[in-house]
Amino acid sequence: MTEVELFGLLAVAVAVAALARRYGWPAPLVLVGVGLAASFVPFVPHYQVNPHLLLDLVLPPLLYSAALSSSYTDLRRSLNSITRLGVGLVLVSAAVVALVAVWLVPHLPFAAALLLGAVVAPPDAVAAAAVGRRLGLPRRVMTLLTGESLINDATSLTLYKVALAGVATGAWSLQAGLRVFAVSVLVGVGAGLAIGWAVHVARLHLDDPVVASAVGLATPFAAYWIAEDLGGSGVLAVVAAGLYLGHSSPEAGYATRLYEEPIWSTLDLVLESFTFALIGLQLKWVIAQVHNAPDQGMGRAILAAMAVLAVAIAIRPLYVFATTRFDHVRFRGSHRPVHDDLTRRESGVVSWAGMRGVVTLAAAAGIPLTQAGADFPHRATLQFVAYAVAIGTLLLQGTTLPWVIRWAGVGSADDDARDAAQEATLRLATAGAAGWAIEQHESTLAAHVGDEQAATITKSLSRGVLEGGAAAAALLDPSLAEGAPPRLSADSGRRILRFRREIVAAQRGVLMRSRDAGEVDQVVMRRMMRELDLEEEAMSASWLDRI
Repeated sequence: MTEVELFGLLAVAVAVAALARRYGWPAPLVLVGVGLAASFVPFVPHYQVNPHLLLDLVLPPLLYSAALSSSYTDLRRSLNSITRLGVGLVLVSAAVVALVAVWLVPHLPFAAALLLGAVVAPPDAVAAAAVGRRLGLPRRVMTLLTGESLINDATSLTLYKVALAGVATGAWSLQAGLRVFAVSVLVGVGAGLAIGWAVHVARLHLDDPVVASAVGLATPFAAYWIAEDLGGSGVLAVVAAGLYLGHSSPEAGYATRLYEEPIWSTLDLVLESFTFALIGLQLKWVIAQVHNAPDQGMGRAILAAMAVLAVAIAIRPLYVFATTRFDHVRFRGSHRPVHDDLTRRESGVVSWAGMRGVVTLAAAAGIPLTQAGADFPHRATLQFVAYAVAIGTLLLQGTTLPWVIRWAGVGSADDDARDAAQEATLRLATAGAAGWAIEQHESTLAAHVGDEQAATITKSLSRGVLEGGAAAAALLDPSLAEGAPPRLSADSGRRILRFRREIVAAQRGVLMRSRDAGEVDQVVMRRMMRELDLEEEAMSASWLDRI
């Protein structure tokens, strides 16, 4: 694949995704369909990609971005529900799919069948979360779907690694598999937390948001590659680093947060569009490989794909409703409210939100051509089945999920009311912190500008808490307001800006303490934190900072 072909694929994929977003179409399904149709156009090249490209270069930033924007507090609160789906459901699904694949595909080693199970087991919450936000799903449902997608990606790709080792050795040992799994988890989480801590410390000492953002862009790759080199799970390392840095981001500079948010949103769009379009383009060639393989056959592959698709769809609601009683268990440290269990209708929505996505497609594309010096057993068939499951779930569940949500009648009215109450309480608390900070500095300000002007300035700052941008400007330039006090010196203006920054810091401290105490949801905290970041960004644009 040449550079021109790569750029052309990226440009067309982003254009198709933009069109789908504009009209509310399911972008993953549209991209796969357009890619498949384009593969039959004579002048469209055969895009051959290194199988490790998607796993090593595409998955780390996508997983890191999802972890970075997740709420550690909410995930901890719903830890039992997330664990039973993100770990238990993945393991059960992978095992059942492996048994079905061994039964339907002759001479398929169990390790290769288990690898297929690991590939198709994890649902992708991107599409479900997008639909849920648009239709107003309750936050506990959104938290469960998002947290599950982080944990199940790590579980499935760790199991994927175990299965690859089994294919390489030619023998399957449960004891050896559990040992590899345990090492992958411990080393992966440890490496991710260590890298996250190091990056956080570095950010605290960086006053250049561009450099800090560059460090952030390198973080998922560093976490993934280092953990893999140490024998751990690169996926778990990326998730651990992302959760740690996302939780500690309020301690870093405001400019870094404002810089990074659009960067990661843009990168997500580009990478997801590229992956889905690439899979659509490759599907034609995968079908041809299955058809031409003398030991596989198209009929057997279609039968296996239909059976695995049916199992993948059916096992989720069976497992969700069979294990709902575990939601009543309160793990120590989970801090989950007593009456925060999912209702049967909400469980029904969760059980139908099982669309497979980027992880399934990337892991399928990443199945190596050879293993232990021999051709990977039934590689084309395994890829065909995985692609069929991903496309089938996107088509069947992705297009009907909005109807299921409306039929179930679940909504976020309670969340909206709680958010409004929390925001009102927080605004009162931050106003109190601002008032205290103003009182602490009023005497200092009076020593430089006089008692009368100090009283005027503190009054304007107190009125609306940092709404004093216009009032402060009037103080600095008499032409801006009738009856304004005399012009202040630049030194006095800089003192006012410094006081305003200290007020913002006091308000930010209130937000962080409220979040850490579990008194406010992460969504509310981040919304108000962004207001303070924008306020501080507006201050940094002042000429007083440049002289």
